[in-house]
Amino acid sequence: MPRARNATRFLILNNSTFKHLNSPTTKKEQDMNREAIEIIETIAKQRKIDKQVIIGDLELAMVSAARKHFNSLDTEEFSCNMDLLSGEICIWRHLNEGAVEVSLEELGRIPAQTFKQVMIQRFREDERSGIFDEYIDKAGELTTGICSRYEGGSLIVQLDKGGRVEGFMPRSEQIPGEQFRPGDRVRCLILDVRDTGSQVKIVLSRSHPDFIQRLFEAEVPEVQEHVIEIHAMSREPGFRTKIAVTSNDSKVDPVGACVGVRGSRIRNIVEELGGEKIDIVRWNESSQVLISNALKPAEVDEVSLCFELGRATIIVREDQLSLAIGRRGQNVRLAARLTGWDIDILTPEEYQKSLEILWEALKPVDGVTEEMLDRMAALGIISIFDVEEIGRNVLEEDLEFPKPTADRCIEIAVIRSKEVTVEQEEAKLAEETKRVEEEAAAMAILDAQIDDKSAAVADSILDMPAEDTEETETTDVNAG
Repeated sequence: MPRARNATRFLILNNSTFKHLNSPTTKKEQDMNREAIEIIETIAKQRKIDKQVIIGDLELAMVSAARKHFNSLDTEEFSCNMDLLSGEICIWRHLNEGAVEVSLEELGRIPAQTFKQVMIQRFREDERSGIFDEYIDKAGELTTGICSRYEGGSLIVQLDKGGRVEGFMPRSEQIPGEQFRPGDRVRCLILDVRDTGSQVKIVLSRSHPDFIQRLFEAEVPEVQEHVIEIHAMSREPGFRTKIAVTSNDSKVDPVGACVGVRGSRIRNIVEELGGEKIDIVRWNESSQVLISNALKPAEVDEVSLCFELGRATIIVREDQLSLAIGRRGQNVRLAARLTGWDIDILTPEEYQKSLEILWEALKPVDGVTEEMLDRMAALGIISIFDVEEIGRNVLEEDLEFPKPTADRCIEIAVIRSKEVTVEQEEAKLAEETKRVEEEAAAMAILDAQIDDKSAAVADSILDMPAEDTEETETTDVNAG
């Protein structure tokens, strides 16, 4: 029997037997009371509400009806008790003289309506409380529902078979470009469960990084059993994800286990994400090794770390530069999030030029030796801009620069930084101007080639002998 019909039938049944519940004298009235008990049990089972809670609500509704009838403000004046076996209800009025049983025949129609309203309200509150208690413990877990509809950009997902529980997925938690139709299966993460007073809001997500983690736990048993640990993750939903893994068992290859035989495991995850690319990176405690792994498929020649700036300078060959940066900077951006380092990617020529500018600016300063400059490069200070950024304290404490020398180096670095900035802007402008000129020249050459071809065709027609022209005309006439 549908749960909504059960609740309605229960209320109608109690309205019709309201005056007989505390004194069932006939077999029909007793049968109606027993049926009320059966319906209470059915409602409790279907709506996942404790039977005692429903009984308590019914007794509270009876007390409210009695107080309504007698215009009582005293919450302790009336009490109610329902027999769980017979369904008989007794209402007692507590006066100074003692407790007096109240006959439901005295209450009439208006208290019956009060009883009905209170029961409906209590049913809703109990059901809301039951849903909250059930799903609050599931926060952070995977769940599967059915797409119901879209409301204001949010996806509404039916989480149970009866449609009793619905979750919503805000636009911000959806994978960009992904669309579901009513009836489609939706696998998602229960991100949050909130009791707003009037309803329970279950927030779902497919864009959260934890969704990827739960998918790996579901598809890779070694991850579920913590044989393989996921140390870090960075994600741009719908496009690419990088995940760093390590193994607690030397016999288990973390990358191979996550990929699966012929890519079977990772393929299931990619299909669930609608084709989102996933890079599985081997975790390493060494930041240099980890950064090199995170930038794959690009081949890294050298990694220079500057702990004071939290920056890693990566040197790659010219032919690996586009791979390291990725489409619209995606590869280096995800690698930076995964490793926690700011990443600058340079070619060997750019790296060498930056060091040359630094040396040329600081080497003439009194007290600066080549050994000091080598130590600066070893600490990842490879640019004239870095000197101003790290400040005097690092130069004095870590590099052991004398205070006057450190101050002079910073002064020169500030001046030279401004000059380098102007030079870079001029070079960029010159490069852009050259590119525009080359494009214009290419277009002019292309236009000239077209004009030359047209002229050649015209010349060939004009140079045709007269007999060939007459023969062509005769042929055209005969064809006509």
